[in-house]
Amino acid sequence: MNGAEALVKTMLASDVSVCFANPGTSEMHFVAALDTHPDMRCILCLFEGGVTGAADGYARMSGNVAGTLLHLGPGFGNGWANLHNARKGHSGIVNIVGDHAGYHLKHDAPLQADLDGVAGSVSHWVRRATDSTMVASAGAEAIRVARGGEIATVILQADCAWGDSQTGPTKAQPPAPKHRPDKDRVVAAAKALSEPGAALLVSGAGLYGEGAELAGKIAAKTGCRLLSPFFAPRIALGEGAVAFESLPYNADLTAEFLAGQTRIVLVGEDPPVNFFAYPGKPSTPEPAGCALDRLCYGDWDVLWTLETLAEAAGVDGSETIARVKRHVPDIEPSALTAEGIGRGLANAIPEGAIMVNEAVTAGAGIWPFVNVAAAHDRINNTGGSIGQCLPNALGASVACPDRPVFAVSGDGSAMYQVQSLWTAAREELDITVVIVANRGYQILHFELEAQGAPKPGRNASAMFDIENPLLDWVALAAGHGVPGVRVDSEEGLAEALKTASNTKGPFLIEAVI
Repeated sequence: MNGAEALVKTMLASDVSVCFANPGTSEMHFVAALDTHPDMRCILCLFEGGVTGAADGYARMSGNVAGTLLHLGPGFGNGWANLHNARKGHSGIVNIVGDHAGYHLKHDAPLQADLDGVAGSVSHWVRRATDSTMVASAGAEAIRVARGGEIATVILQADCAWGDSQTGPTKAQPPAPKHRPDKDRVVAAAKALSEPGAALLVSGAGLYGEGAELAGKIAAKTGCRLLSPFFAPRIALGEGAVAFESLPYNADLTAEFLAGQTRIVLVGEDPPVNFFAYPGKPSTPEPAGCALDRLCYGDWDVLWTLETLAEAAGVDGSETIARVKRHVPDIEPSALTAEGIGRGLANAIPEGAIMVNEAVTAGAGIWPFVNVAAAHDRINNTGGSIGQCLPNALGASVACPDRPVFAVSGDGSAMYQVQSLWTAAREELDITVVIVANRGYQILHFELEAQGAPKPGRNASAMFDIENPLLDWVALAAGHGVPGVRVDSEEGLAEALKTASNTKGPFLIEAVI
């Protein structure tokens, strides 16, 4: 078999059976190998940012890794932003990137680029296959690395794809054991959490499932505040979920939120930092003198740390965990607002739904209602590069086909990856897309004021607003094969959400506020 065939067989032998793809000429032998292995699910995305964002969403919700197939340096570059978001969220992804044949590289063909450089700038691990006999082993190692929550990239030269593998396929080894903090540090942290002014800030696997339960017990036992990051990669919310306090986005609000804290123990999360620098303000929001105890980094063993921390704190199962109580608000007969979208979603989402959040400005009005709705998981934009929502929704739906997915995105953000609608239609994925149509990059108006800059004039307004011409999201959806409707009232949104729930495949709602 050739190198490409050995690589596909290696992926399947290693339980990697989904490949999000946007292939080109250099990958034709890999495409041919995929074609002869129907047990590999190949999903075409029409832009590479959709490929990488979908692999990220798949990783977050499946706990497994997906492959991506990208084309040369420009193709990888197009997928870079959502790999950045995935890296910040500790999502494991295996990138297969085609390149020119080794003997062709010296000719500097039009599509040749510094692929090693661009891949290395966002990947934790990169290996170039320069010989067909090393392709399978490179793929197996990439899978092993990715299963540790890292971005792994195999550069597959065309001649290595078509050349004789000789060694054949292999199987990825288990990922390396995750690092664990010293037990005496865990014991000290448990003691500190019982002191006044202490908080436990958790992320990663500590925000859902067993990890969240452990965190809730620790907080109940020690009396500390239990915090989560604003951009949590994945968090369980809604009825019965462990009640975390989410850090705000706004720098001033975060400083106020953390006022009085004397110690913050961090498990799976970095120390809080303001999203941007602001003139005359500090870069970090914690109060002066607050100790930051970075007990467990994001790529360390979060579950073991929480288990050991619970043991050290004396958790015995008798603790009463603070949990979210469900509240379903009434739909108001009024023009649609961000709060109205929140009320509509809170009424509509079923238990077990997956919410994908990129409602950048409107989120402050939407999520307080949804947070106390039916039990669900939420995916957030971890790296701040907009255009994550629609691709993440693709991956989440592929990972969890029995769970309805709701993608809630601002109109400006969604335009970055509008092609994802086509993939959702082709794959008949159960995704309800809610486009918050506020007709601009509204967050930039806030940031302009926060930076102390003058009020927007003609040029600034032209760069912030998308009103001339107005985007027609119902038409855009139809053009990608997705039915849709435009609403501008709370009652209209409620009806549209009912229609979406009864529609096979994706459905788009343009929610004008």
